Amino acid sequence: GGKIMEKKQIEEMIDLAIRQLDYSYVPYSHFHVGAALLAKNGTYYTGCNIENAAYTPTNCAERTAFFKAVSEGVREFQDGVLTEYAAPCGVCRQVMMEFCDPETFQIILAVSKDKYDIFTLKELLPLGFGPANLA
Repeated sequence: GGKIMEKKQIEEMIDLAIRQLDYSYVPYSHFHVGAALLAKNGTYYTGCNIENAAYTPTNCAERTAFFKAVSEGVREFQDGVLTEYAAPCGVCRQVMMEFCDPETFQIILAVSKDKYDIFTLKELLPLGFGPANLA
């Protein structure tokens, strides 16, 4: 595992992610997901899942948050949180691998401020392929 996050920070991130559930565009699955991402500069980036009738263009909450941050020039992240207690899909784990240290980047899977678990990216993506493999 990585560093231990303060409970106050965990609760703040969970709250931000839960608020994103209201913005989810999920007319097909009705599966609302919210995400909050903490950049190393201290800024939070949030995201929700956005579905599409063609299915393939659907974007997960985690990638929405990451792409918002990267599109604003931010490429270093501390921690992420995901609501609904569903682990990130493989595509989202791969996006995390691009921008995060798998040993220290922590992912909070949360149902509420009282019910959550924390994993490192390495735990969720063992033997992940990332930028270091191409160096």
